[in-house]
Amino acid sequence: MNAPEADIQRAIDDPRLQLAIYTATGRLIDQRASVVSAEALPDYQALRNEAHAIKKHTIENLDYYLEQLESNVNAHGGHVVYCRTGQEAADFVLDLAKKRGVHMLVKSKSMTSEEIHFNERLEAHQLEAVETDLGEYILQLAHQRPYHIVAPALHLTRYDVAEVFTKELGVENEVVIEKQTKIARNVLRRKFLDAGIGVSGANFLIADSGAIVVVENEGNARLSTSVPKIHIAIAGIEKVIPRAQDLAVFLNLLGRSATGQPLTVYTSFLSGPRRENEIDGPDEFYLLLLDNGRTKLLADPEKRQSLYCIRCGACLNHCPVYRKIGGHNYPWVYSGPIGAIITPQFHGVTSDTWLPFASSLCGACAEVCPVKIEIPKLLLKLREEVTEVKRRQDSDGSERFAFQLFAWIATHPKIYLLLASLGSIFFPLAPKIGPLKKWASQRTVPEPAKQSFHQWWAARRPPS
Repeated sequence: MNAPEADIQRAIDDPRLQLAIYTATGRLIDQRASVVSAEALPDYQALRNEAHAIKKHTIENLDYYLEQLESNVNAHGGHVVYCRTGQEAADFVLDLAKKRGVHMLVKSKSMTSEEIHFNERLEAHQLEAVETDLGEYILQLAHQRPYHIVAPALHLTRYDVAEVFTKELGVENEVVIEKQTKIARNVLRRKFLDAGIGVSGANFLIADSGAIVVVENEGNARLSTSVPKIHIAIAGIEKVIPRAQDLAVFLNLLGRSATGQPLTVYTSFLSGPRRENEIDGPDEFYLLLLDNGRTKLLADPEKRQSLYCIRCGACLNHCPVYRKIGGHNYPWVYSGPIGAIITPQFHGVTSDTWLPFASSLCGACAEVCPVKIEIPKLLLKLREEVTEVKRRQDSDGSERFAFQLFAWIATHPKIYLLLASLGSIFFPLAPKIGPLKKWASQRTVPEPAKQSFHQWWAARRPPS
């Protein structure tokens, strides 16, 4: 697929959208900077190094820690289900809902479920899935996918939200944000009580205790996981970490990198169904461990670091490309620099060949990544793979012939100098013809020098 050029241009030309993106990401950039400074967190870089080392060790020993996690989840009365694809995960939930007579489930924010089109799969079988995170709920009503990993409705103003609520909920057009949240709360509280299944994601899976960790700011995840009789957590296999004490490293980094908070408002440790002496919690707990292409990434020792990602969204906020084109112009649910490296790996480099090139390689993403993923390095590696695929697909040999011709010219100095002198004469016409016209429309093309270096050097040299 080629880059959605028309959609990208519309995003760039929309001043309201540009203001929304720059305002929101700018605020997140400033908030992050204030809590990771040397004064606020002196050991920030040491924490990044430790987080990287923990993730590297875990991914390289993933089979061991997944087995340990499964054993401990089972010991607490839960059940682990391995799902190779999103279809398998949805089928399991559909089958369980049918057996338990459930017609509605509530969901807390989960990028993994977005990745596998979980809601759409369930709704196709008349099972209602309700998003309970405010941003996700707004997008569900608006029939849109997330715009940002952390702030899914970043691109919508309160006036946009008012129109969505009026159209989908039949309420009066309300533009006061506090009143909008009250409208959503009134609707969702009823959903929590009526739902038979609660679905969550998981920020971390702790192997040595079997606990899943969910961090949030709204409290909806706690309601989703404790009010319904059944709790299902859907998580990628890469979310596991070895020990409970490792969690402190990541909690110190995640909130700061994502929203500029020292710690998110709610951090929940969930270990299976409700015990006999507990007054709340689910009667059944299932952990769905999703592959969905992740094991393919494990095969490459260099590219597997893509699986270290903790979904903080910091790379999106600092990326000049994301801040211009927005989240919906990326082809998959993961946008920004992290989307540019994991989407081609999950879907194959031939599906969206433009993605690895949607970067200025400025390195800002790598500088802010809390687990030190070498995103620019991976982008270059993916660019090599795309170029190699295109070379093999060069069926008529035109590209190969062009490079061979250039190589021949470059090795014949007199011909090279002749063409260079002609090029300087006809250069002003180049941006107005063929494919160069499009290329030049996005760039300031410099004027050629009046005198070439060879001419200058020849004039400077004394006569022999």
